[in-house]
Amino acid sequence: MEFRTIQRPDGSFQQSVTASDVQAIARAAFGRRAVVESTVELGGGLYNSVYRIRLRAAAEPVVLRVAPPAERQFVSEAHLMRNECASVPWLAPIAALMPRVLAADFTGTVIGRDWMIQSFLPGTPAPQRLSSFPKDTHPLFFRQLGEITAAVHAVVGPHFGPIAGPGHARWSEAIMASLRQIADDVEGCRLDAADLRRAADVARAGADRLDEVSVAQLLTGDLWTVNTLLAPTPVPAICGVLDMDRTWWGDPEADWTMRMARAKQDERLAFFEACPAPADTESARWRRHLYEVRHLGALRLERHRLGNQAGVERLLGGRRSPPAVRRGPQQPPAARRGRVPVHGDAGHHPAGGVAHRRRTGW
Repeated sequence: MEFRTIQRPDGSFQQSVTASDVQAIARAAFGRRAVVESTVELGGGLYNSVYRIRLRAAAEPVVLRVAPPAERQFVSEAHLMRNECASVPWLAPIAALMPRVLAADFTGTVIGRDWMIQSFLPGTPAPQRLSSFPKDTHPLFFRQLGEITAAVHAVVGPHFGPIAGPGHARWSEAIMASLRQIADDVEGCRLDAADLRRAADVARAGADRLDEVSVAQLLTGDLWTVNTLLAPTPVPAICGVLDMDRTWWGDPEADWTMRMARAKQDERLAFFEACPAPADTESARWRRHLYEVRHLGALRLERHRLGNQAGVERLLGGRRSPPAVRRGPQQPPAARRGRVPVHGDAGHHPAGGVAHRRRTGW
């Protein structure tokens, strides 16, 4: 078997599997006679280990994704692959854009880690190709991204929180649980989580504002440019969507995609032509402010996991205080008529301008 992996420093979060692991997985998925001819680890992803596999007598390659060992996963990121599998039936509106799940195993009996085999999607990752198109065509891409997001948000679910659970009857309960999990993980890394603790307290005190969100809608979790593939066409055309493992049920305004669509006042505003923003009420702005604290907490964890201490420090320097509960926040400049509010209603990028690289691919 040809076997090529990405060489990483000792102690890296992503740990490669062995050639014998890949062969064992192939036989578990496709039968004892399955033979792997080549395995190539794919870059770009920052969480799962991802491989393109060619099987003898198979016309097309397949993709193997292997989750990190359970003991290396944060509580707030636990079993993301299982969450993705549970999400597949709910993502039916965009199924034509997504890879098909061919096999999965969460028993730990094959290699001791969760794994999934998916069909291989043709296309070029958007970050590699989008800049090659004329600038005046970029709104086409973001409008398509808005269409995909709107199709996902239109799906209504049975509870609030992660698709695979635990589920919550109220949106406030799901937000408080998420903030506390992230805070526990941040403190477990010996980082300051005071803002996340305060945000959880604010969420509890302002539960009535959060519970104005009474319908649990499907959220993509972290869909953005890095999770899309582009077709070989004269103008941007999304032909694939990847990495839907952070899906959950809740307020569409809490979706990472909505946050990033507001990040700059540029061609990405075409996103809102297909996925209109809700009414910009005081309560909606208050909730977005709270969601921003949660997003920055999750970013802090990711950068720590990747050994990006400078990125952690930038986030700590740009932290925002949780919103007031009893007294509504003043309307920020970015929310004035004619502009789409950005990043939790701040007119600047609190994460140092690099938050768009969060959870890149796979």
